[in-house]
Amino acid sequence: MDLPDKKIILFDGVCNLCNSFVQFVIKYDKKDIFRFVALQSDLGKKIIKNIGLENKNIDSVVFYEPNVFYLIKSNAALEILENLGGIFKIAILLKIFPRFFRDFIYDFIARNRYKWLGKKDSCMIPTLELKAKFLT
Repeated sequence: MDLPDKKIILFDGVCNLCNSFVQFVIKYDKKDIFRFVALQSDLGKKIIKNIGLENKNIDSVVFYEPNVFYLIKSNAALEILENLGGIFKIAILLKIFPRFFRDFIYDFIARNRYKWLGKKDSCMIPTLELKAKFLT
């Protein structure tokens, strides 16, 4: 699989919360280090299969650095924030909480995100100026 030399965020393309998070990351990604792929897309499915998460119910953001590593759930969210740099590096402080506790909170939000914030009928379509940040 030929992927760009960028860090990739796989996200639920129909989730309003996930799309808001993607927009947040785009806004603060001053170093242009991230690319985005919807989990529902063909490429998203290929990446998930490639990293061995294919048969698991992925209800999480996935942070993937090609040929290096991947993270899911709270570890992925915290790594993304740390990579944004600046004030967002403070997210590292949340690592004082054990992963099982952080993932419990993450899972609670994930289970309720559609109920609280709704979902789209289809994946987000990026504007022309943002299209290069999304992989297909």
